[in-house]
Amino acid sequence: MKLISVVTPCYNEEANVKEVVERVRAVMAGFPAYSYEHIFIDNDSTDSTVAVLKELACQDRNVKIIVNSRNFGHLRSHVHGIYQAAGDAVMLLFSDLQDPPELLKDMLLEWERGTLIVLAIKNTSDESGLMFAIRTAYYRLVARLADIQVFEHFTGFGLYDRKVIDILKTQFRDPYPNFRGMIAEVGFKHVKVFYNQKRRSRGITKNNFYTLYDLAMLSITNLSKVPLRVFTFSGFALSLLSLLTALFYLVYKLVFWNSFSVGTAPVVIGVFFLISIQLIGLGIVGEYIGSIHTMVQDRPLVIEKERVNFDSTNFESNISKPHETRK
Repeated sequence: MKLISVVTPCYNEEANVKEVVERVRAVMAGFPAYSYEHIFIDNDSTDSTVAVLKELACQDRNVKIIVNSRNFGHLRSHVHGIYQAAGDAVMLLFSDLQDPPELLKDMLLEWERGTLIVLAIKNTSDESGLMFAIRTAYYRLVARLADIQVFEHFTGFGLYDRKVIDILKTQFRDPYPNFRGMIAEVGFKHVKVFYNQKRRSRGITKNNFYTLYDLAMLSITNLSKVPLRVFTFSGFALSLLSLLTALFYLVYKLVFWNSFSVGTAPVVIGVFFLISIQLIGLGIVGEYIGSIHTMVQDRPLVIEKERVNFDSTNFESNISKPHETRK
């Protein structure tokens, strides 16, 4: 009997996890040929999420729990959970219920046809039209900058064959992983299933401007060198412009020696403009250096504090450290 793994990252989702479990269970009841495990990886919630999960795990052995020793961030935690899944296919499903668990049915049917990667794409959303338009513009910007095909409005929600998960686990050495970029990098044949993303009905979003900016910059720095080269070309262009401007002022001064008077305003404006360009360029370079710094630290994705309903309770052997899988 093949095993299906559903991985659900959570942080302060006490109001949602029970419904997530029930809706996944209802879907899997329609596939009696498969067994399944539902892995919740909790990022050290400060509410009663873990207590609710433990109660659910006592009632249903399919529910498994990993509790992190602290909050390791939304990017690292769910990838560690995916690496701990033992299924022949692994589904990533978030706990806010904005993405419908019922889509697992369509994903499994596609997987049974031999598709290795099934991507859930939100082609519509109940969020404000302005926010959806901003997200669309961001995805298209990344697509223009990236050297590989990226997927518009793909959040990671999807189903992945065991072959794909093993490649991610053994061949990607990234302690701060961009899961969406990794899936794009793998490059296997994929199928898209579309859905409407609902508004969050319970709880509050854990994303803020910083987390969204972090994800955006991570996607750009991981997938493209274009920003670096843009500022290199900009440097050459501004140097040429400065030279031409200087020659123009020299000629103009020689021709209109007695009447030419520009003042200091153009000089001040030009200096501040060039300083702004330099600061932006330094910021872009800093993002790439920060990515290198994170990579060379080679830290584990997370440190586990506790496991529930897993066969092994040896936490040290299950710490996801990217370099260990390649020895």
